[in-house]
Amino acid sequence: MEKHFLILATTGDFLWKFERENVRILQEMGYTVHYAANLQEPDYLRGQGCFRKMGVLAHHIDAARSPYLLRDNMRALGQLMQIMRRYSIRLLHCHTPVGGVLGRLAGRLLTGSDPVILYTAHGFHFYQGAPFVNRSVYYRVEKLLARYTDILILINGEDCQNARRFRLKKGGSVYRIPGTGLDRERFRPLSNEERHWMRQSLGIGDGEFFLLSVGELNDNKNHRLVLDALARMRREDPAHFCIRYGICGDGFLRDRLAGQIRREGLDRIVTLYGHRTDIPRLLGCADASIFPSKREGLGMAGLESLAVGTPVIASDNRGTREYMAHGENGFVFGFRDADGLIRAIDAMRALSPEERGAMSARGRACVEPFDRKHTAAIMRRIYEDAAQRAAKRAYEKS
Repeated sequence: MEKHFLILATTGDFLWKFERENVRILQEMGYTVHYAANLQEPDYLRGQGCFRKMGVLAHHIDAARSPYLLRDNMRALGQLMQIMRRYSIRLLHCHTPVGGVLGRLAGRLLTGSDPVILYTAHGFHFYQGAPFVNRSVYYRVEKLLARYTDILILINGEDCQNARRFRLKKGGSVYRIPGTGLDRERFRPLSNEERHWMRQSLGIGDGEFFLLSVGELNDNKNHRLVLDALARMRREDPAHFCIRYGICGDGFLRDRLAGQIRREGLDRIVTLYGHRTDIPRLLGCADASIFPSKREGLGMAGLESLAVGTPVIASDNRGTREYMAHGENGFVFGFRDADGLIRAIDAMRALSPEERGAMSARGRACVEPFDRKHTAAIMRRIYEDAAQRAAKRAYEKS
């Protein structure tokens, strides 16, 4: 009898970015893997070629990222339940805040089949220092939905501590994994020749200090703070300003960031690279990466930078605290603190080649615990646990 497993998220690119290893594990366990998400987002991922390549059956649902778009998300809930009924889904792994809500509500409403529901929280929206609405509304929502959750998976210590206060479904379990799995074969240091060629192809001069950020162009990623800091540095010391800054990613703030770049006169300094498929090489040729997010569950972009040997200038949040050590593998600043960011950039530029080499080596060493082999080992145990729960429920209903 064919076994079906459904992975649920909000946007079409989530599976390709974060769940390939989980798909592989599930297929090795004999499952036909389905994926439900809004396949029309983002714009650069149209068509289902990547899903066919992975051997995944993809299903479009009208999920919206915002939980306040109730009409779209209610329609998505109905579509999700139809998929689960059609394929007799007994195991559902949901991701992203809206995906987590839809998946657990579907599990609650499908009382006849009683599917096993797994939810990976890639960063609760209530966290230390979060706005009051996050700490009240989002906390209450997660606390309520925990009752419909069989397995809750966390990726950082703060979230794990909070999750253990929740009451899960009877017999429910909490697991912690070291992120979605860092691919250190793909994210590896470049040779001197590769680095030189890449910088040359980007038009980065030998004397220019190249900074790079990787992440969706949204308010949380906080790129505007970096632009403010660079504009100030250029005004205060134009004679010694030899910095280039690139941002990889796309999103709804692209036009606003482009406008800020023009207003600040940073056109020749800042480049919006958009969606790129060569992130390892871009990170590898940078002198440092900037990871200025207001909040992160963990922050794979920071780990990927460290893995290629590029030190990180990171904002202080619960995610980066899992691996950043100020002065050891980079520098840390407050996400509102432009002065702190400027000091961090200046400190990075002042490092000698020997100091930079030592920092790079420490960065590569510190990411080993986040290697995908560790995440895969835990996820295999989690999926085996979930499969046993599903088999037990099917037996009890027979």
